[in-house]
Amino acid sequence: MIEKIEITGQNYKPTDSFRKYAEKRIGKLDRYLPKGYKKDVIAKIVVTEIDKTHGNKYEISAAMEILGGKVIAAKDESSNVFAGIDIIEAKLMGQIRRFKLETTPHLRKNVFKKIFKRG
Repeated sequence: MIEKIEITGQNYKPTDSFRKYAEKRIGKLDRYLPKGYKKDVIAKIVVTEIDKTHGNKYEISAAMEILGGKVIAAKDESSNVFAGIDIIEAKLMGQIRRFKLETTPHLRKNVFKKIFKRG
C-alpha cells in the first residue's frame, strides 16, 4: 500500500469519502511495481472543478514519484470524481506495467532471440 498519498483540490474540497476511495484505489497500485521500486513511492492527486455554469465537471490529475526520479502521471476529465479516479487508476496501471517491462530485464521483448541464437 502506498503510504504517502497527497490529495488536494482547486475549486473543490475533497470529502472524506472521496479521500478514502482515492487512497484505496491508488494505494494498491504499488503491487504492480518491481520489487526494488516499491519503497518511498509518493502519489499526488489534484482535483479541479471546472465549467460550473454548464454543469460540474472535474479534472483529475495524478502523479506517482518512484525511486530514481521516475514520474508516472495521468490526467482525465469526468463528471463524477469517483469515476475519474477509476479511469486514472487504469491509466496509471498501464503505465506501471510498461515501466516494469522496461526495468525488469527478464520481461523484455526479444530476450529469447538473444538466448537461442542459431549459428
